[in-house]
Amino acid sequence: MKKTVVLYPGLAVGHFVPMMRLADVLLEEGYAVVVALIDITMEQNIPFAAAVDRVTASKPSVTFHTLPRIHNPPTVTNDVQLLLGYFELMRRYNKHLHEFLSSLPPRSIHSVIMDSLSNVALDVTKELRIPAYSFFTSNASTLAVFLQLPWVRTESQPSFKELGDATLSLHGVPPMPASHLIEEMLEDPESEIYKAMTNSLSKNLEADGILVNTFTSLEARAVEALTDPQFLPKSELKMPMLLCVGPLVENAAETKEKHECLAWLNEQPEHSVAFLCFGSVGRVNHLELQLKEIAVGLERSGHRFLWVVRAPLSDNPEKAFGYHTDPDLHSLLPEGFLERTKGRGLVVKLWAPQVDVLHHKATGAFVTHCGWNSMLEGIMAGVPMLCWPLHAEQKMNKVFIVEEAEIGMEVVGWQEGLVKAEEVEAKVRLVLDSEEGEKLRARVTAHKEAAAMAWKNGGSSHTAFGKFLLDAGNLGKELRHASLVGY
Repeated sequence: MKKTVVLYPGLAVGHFVPMMRLADVLLEEGYAVVVALIDITMEQNIPFAAAVDRVTASKPSVTFHTLPRIHNPPTVTNDVQLLLGYFELMRRYNKHLHEFLSSLPPRSIHSVIMDSLSNVALDVTKELRIPAYSFFTSNASTLAVFLQLPWVRTESQPSFKELGDATLSLHGVPPMPASHLIEEMLEDPESEIYKAMTNSLSKNLEADGILVNTFTSLEARAVEALTDPQFLPKSELKMPMLLCVGPLVENAAETKEKHECLAWLNEQPEHSVAFLCFGSVGRVNHLELQLKEIAVGLERSGHRFLWVVRAPLSDNPEKAFGYHTDPDLHSLLPEGFLERTKGRGLVVKLWAPQVDVLHHKATGAFVTHCGWNSMLEGIMAGVPMLCWPLHAEQKMNKVFIVEEAEIGMEVVGWQEGLVKAEEVEAKVRLVLDSEEGEKLRARVTAHKEAAAMAWKNGGSSHTAFGKFLLDAGNLGKELRHASLVGY
């Protein structure tokens, strides 16, 4: 009988997709894979529901089990309190997860891998004596920050919000302003969301190991810190096994019908196009004024561009994860912009096949919101980046990419709430025209080559994954034995 690994993904596209790549690796290693899904409808979360539909159709070898709906689910608002509702939702689903895991033959379960934001499920796996691992979909540098935050300040010290742009110096990462932390940690330390976030971050220490979507050579400094026995500030705290198993990102599309933008890219010179794309639908996006500034900057730069445009998010509070309507480009962009840039630029509504675009020879720069999946895709394509963080941990990702890896340049106007056309123009020219842009390309190309080696036999990620399989298998035997003898 094949051993089964149960995956318990988070309810966001950026968390779901890399975990499904993990499913592919598990299948290749001969394991059965079951994905336990919380039922989210298209009405509640359009991009996530669409991603689930796409993945379930494309992975017939994976079993998808939808947990029963709970009655009167908590409200998940589209603001800084979002995670409060999310954590409560996951807590209330523990009952259904417990029932589902209990229905599987005990000896058939190899392990459970859960999204790091769903780690309240560790209470279930502990009770059932099942090896359980947290899957951290961002990078090791962000993980190093997150695991230190619950203990880095005392009650008598200023809050992170009060520190403002004062520099934080944490183990394993470059110095960064306190204002770059996730917004939940910039709330009052006595607030419910601050306490809930702190509890969630520290909860990851209860896992049997933490799988991270990165590769060792990319983040050597953070990995060294996370594996240092002195990393955690209190002697009673124990750091779980760290396993860097990335890069886990979407593959290029294998559909016969190619997106229109790829045909347009085929007509452009090598490394000549600036690609602007700001992630899947999320909680924030650019306002109309910002879209107009981007347009003016692109037009003045004189360079070719491919730009994915979305209308500003609806502020409907019932839509927990935000949603977008079909953008009216003629009203959102400057008058005559589309006509004046026709041929030199292409504006695409809502979505473009990002992986395909990044790997196209014509793409020379990537203007990105600094979501970790996007940054890994940029690295794997060897494309230098212009970093324009929007929310969540993206500001911290920006620090790593710009200061540590030195494969991107910061678009600094985001800190003032508006990136002016002049900066868009200057930064696009810098990456596509200058010697500094060539240095960025050389450095990211070196990381691209290292990423390609990480999952080959003997590579760091392949070795780490093998260690996970062995560790979980041995731990499962120990837990079953302890259960039989009544420990």
